[in-house]
Amino acid sequence: MAKSQTFQDLLIDTPCEGVLRITLNRPDARNALRTQLLGELRDVLMEAVTDESVRCAIITGGPKVFAAGADIREMADKTPVEAMTDSRQACWQVIQDFPKPLIAAVDGYCLGGGNELAMMCDVIVAGAGATFGQPEIKLGMIPGAGGTQRLTAAVGKARAMKAILTGEFMSAQEAFEAGLVSEVSENAQERALDLAKIIAAKSPIALRLAKEAVRRAAEGGLAGGFALERKSAALLFATEDRKEGISAFLEKREPKFKGR
Repeated sequence: MAKSQTFQDLLIDTPCEGVLRITLNRPDARNALRTQLLGELRDVLMEAVTDESVRCAIITGGPKVFAAGADIREMADKTPVEAMTDSRQACWQVIQDFPKPLIAAVDGYCLGGGNELAMMCDVIVAGAGATFGQPEIKLGMIPGAGGTQRLTAAVGKARAMKAILTGEFMSAQEAFEAGLVSEVSENAQERALDLAKIIAAKSPIALRLAKEAVRRAAEGGLAGGFALERKSAALLFATEDRKEGISAFLEKREPKFKGR
């Protein structure tokens, strides 16, 4: 993999031997996860799978924001059928299936699809000022990239239900105490790199098998849940409430949901 390479929505570098760092690079949109960005992330990770020089990867948004969610403007006019057949699903699958250790270095907002992306990583290092949440319900939607399943697996039913039904956020410390993040650091970027160096020095074969075993323990019963979440999220694309939620968001006003 190229030592330093710039994509439209990503910055790619290798800060030290064995470590690939992927920085989401849409600062003006708070790193909203549009299709272009997810496609680039898919391509980088697919290349990294077979690149023996990459032993551990870091995903970050930099020191100000991780990702504030999906790109709402891009999603506004999608139909339920388009949502079910969205190419983004294949991108998410590549991220989920990445076999090498993956660390999320999270500063600032980590919301919606951003939180789902972080939860697909194996280790989450949060800066002290990081904020986590699944606010889709405020738009008449639900998480659609594994959020209902992974958040429940990470923090338990009680906390996940509250977070998803209210759309309220968690501070870094609350997320750590709940089990969502691995640790809180005053400098998430440096700490994530330190951990990546430690991991990259280990046996690549042992790392891959260890990751597979831990994930099997954590996600063994989630397959049916992921399918239900995806179907439910797509069905909501047919509701007036979803259209109202997105319109209100784009117009910067409170939504008026009518239950249809």
